[in-house]
Amino acid sequence: MVSWARKFLYRIFCVIAMLVSVYLIVDFQISGTFDYRIFTMFLLLMVVEIWGIIDWRKNYILMQQKENELKLYQHYIQPLEELVKDIRARQHEFDNHINAILNMHLTVGSYEELVMQQSAYITGIVKEDDSRKYFPLLRISDKVLAGFLYSKIVRAPAYVTTEVNVKSLEIISGISEHHLIEIVGTLVDNAYEACTEENNQVFMELDSEDDRLVFIIRNQVGAVRMEELARFFEKGYSTKKGEGRRGFGLYNAKLLVSRYRGELIVSIEKEEEQNYICMKVIV
Repeated sequence: MVSWARKFLYRIFCVIAMLVSVYLIVDFQISGTFDYRIFTMFLLLMVVEIWGIIDWRKNYILMQQKENELKLYQHYIQPLEELVKDIRARQHEFDNHINAILNMHLTVGSYEELVMQQSAYITGIVKEDDSRKYFPLLRISDKVLAGFLYSKIVRAPAYVTTEVNVKSLEIISGISEHHLIEIVGTLVDNAYEACTEENNQVFMELDSEDDRLVFIIRNQVGAVRMEELARFFEKGYSTKKGEGRRGFGLYNAKLLVSRYRGELIVSIEKEEEQNYICMKVIV
C-alpha cells in the first residue's frame, strides 16, 4: 500500500478513536459505573489520538518547510535566470569582439602596434563587463543561495565593490534552506550597511568542508574597538543609527547557527593598511 493511503487510513482510525473516546466519557458520565476494561480501552485510544496529533504536527511543519523552500527557489532563481539571459545576449557582442581582434592586423603597420592595440582592446572589454566576475555563482550546486547572493550583489549601493571567491562548487549543508538564507542574508546586509564611499570593499568566500557550508564575508571599515567587536551578537546591540528594531539580526543569526551546532565567528583583519570586519559562518 502506498504511503499516502496508509496515512489516510491512519487518520481515519484516529478520528474513529476520538469518537469512541468521547462515547466512553459520555457513557461513564451517564452510568456512573467504573469498568477497568473500558478505562484501559480509553487510555489506549487516547495514546493513539495523541500519537496521531504529534504525527500530523510533524508532517505539517515539514510541509511548511518545503513550501518555504519552494518559495525561496522561485524567488531567488530568477536573478540567476536573468544573468544567464544576459550572457546569451552578449554572445553576439562577443563574436563581434573576436572578429575585431582577428582583423586588427589589417589596420596596423607593425607587430608591436598590433600587440599594443589588441591588449588595450581586450582590457577595455574586461573593464566594461563587470558582471563576469560573478559567473562562478552560476556553477555552485545550491542555486537558491547563488541566486540570493547575486540579487544582493546587484542591488548593493553603486559605490560598493564586491568580489566573490568560490572555492567549492559542491555546497553541502545540513541546515534548512530558508534558515541558511536568513543567516547569510543577515551577514550580507550588515556588511553592505556598514560600507561608506571611503570604505567600500566587500569580499565573499564560499566553501564546503565536512558536509558543512563555510561562508566568509569581509567588509572594509575604519577603526573598530575590541570591546565593540565583542558585543556584536548581544541582543539589542547595534552600531547603526536610526529608528526601528536594531541589534536583533546578528543575535538571531547566532541563535540559528547554534541550533544547528554550527559556528559564527567575528574578527578584525588588516590588509594593506586597511581594516576589515570578517564574519565566518560554518553550518
